[in-house]
Amino acid sequence: QVRLQESGPGLVKPSQTLSLTCTVSGGSITTSSSYWTWVRQPPGKGLEWMGAIGARGSTYYSSALKSRTSISRDTSKNQFTLQLSSVTPEDTAVYYCARGSSPHYDNYEVQKKDFGSWGQGTQVTVSS
Repeated sequence: QVRLQESGPGLVKPSQTLSLTCTVSGGSITTSSSYWTWVRQPPGKGLEWMGAIGARGSTYYSSALKSRTSISRDTSKNQFTLQLSSVTPEDTAVYYCARGSSPHYDNYEVQKKDFGSWGQGTQVTVSS
C-alpha cells in the first residue's frame, strides 16, 4: 500500500517561497501511469489542484498558479517537492500530496475520490 507524508515549515512569511516535500513509501515514484500531485485546501474552501509530476519527470501545473509553482523530485529518496514563490496570506491552506492516474485537473474541482492515495496534509500559514 502506497503511503505519502508531507513535511515542511508550518509558517512562511509573505513574499517568501513555500517549500514542501512529500515522502512516498510502499511504491516508487517512477511507477508508470502514476502522477504525484499537490492539492491544497484554503480555509472554508474546496480542494484546489496545484500540479503534478509524472513517472518520467514531466510536470503539469495549474494555469492559475503556474507562474509561481515548481514541482520536482528526488528519485533516490522517493520524494517529490513543491515550491510556491511569492506567497501571500491567500496561500494559507492545508497542503496535501496525493497519487493520481491523470495530470489533467486544471480548472477542475477535484475531490478526494479523484486520487487513490493521500498524505495526511500539512497546515501552512502565510503571515508576518
